[in-house]
Amino acid sequence: MSGARIELQHKIHVLTKKEELDTVRLQGKVVVVLDILFATTTMVAALAGGAREIVPVLDEAAARACAQRIGDCVLAGELYAETLPGFAHPTPLSLLEHGVRGKTVVYSTTNGTVAMTEAAGAARVYCGALLNASRLVEHILARHARETVLILCSGSGDNFNYEDFYGAGCFVEHFSKVMKNADLSDAARAARDLYRHARLPDALLECRVGAMMVKRGLQREVEYACRIDSQPVVAALEDGRVRLVSDSAPGGRPS
Repeated sequence: MSGARIELQHKIHVLTKKEELDTVRLQGKVVVVLDILFATTTMVAALAGGAREIVPVLDEAAARACAQRIGDCVLAGELYAETLPGFAHPTPLSLLEHGVRGKTVVYSTTNGTVAMTEAAGAARVYCGALLNASRLVEHILARHARETVLILCSGSGDNFNYEDFYGAGCFVEHFSKVMKNADLSDAARAARDLYRHARLPDALLECRVGAMMVKRGLQREVEYACRIDSQPVVAALEDGRVRLVSDSAPGGRPS
């Protein structure tokens, strides 16, 4: 990344698309990456469903090279909403049905895995979704009480995505409920206002990406992504791999 960086002046901040990472200093920050439809939702679902780990990569070539090094793994991914040739379909329910328990998933998407990779310079990077919002906020407040929290909406091709901003609002709402006089940026306040006034599942089914997914026959996947707090796990990026934090694993399964 290049260009001038700014220092964030608030405890909780929202970036509306991954390209805005170029404008901020990541060092010492805690980043929550969101790609609600579907990359981070899929990662949370797969890990909660027993996957050993997720390896987020930048593109198809990197995914194939990574899979060749690993050997026994599940390759999943898409480019511009089209499943990559020979890859498992990358939406949450489809990937769970494909089978991920005990396996490493090498995962390439147009936006979410790119955002995850580009945020790696932060002090800690978490994988967020509506599915795990409350649990992840609880964990961050317990482990990172003094750090600035940056909620990163992946967006789509340098564009703002409604569903990611809604997801950011969900996280801000949870932070606001727990923190006394929460220090929010204007973007964080705007996201929270949207979250408070929009209603699921219509909010996600009717937004641009959601409507496109419905037309592709993926309504049940969009509705699954709407299940707030249904998977109370904490997933973090470490050494290029997303794994469950040990105290959040289902049944106490270590990360």
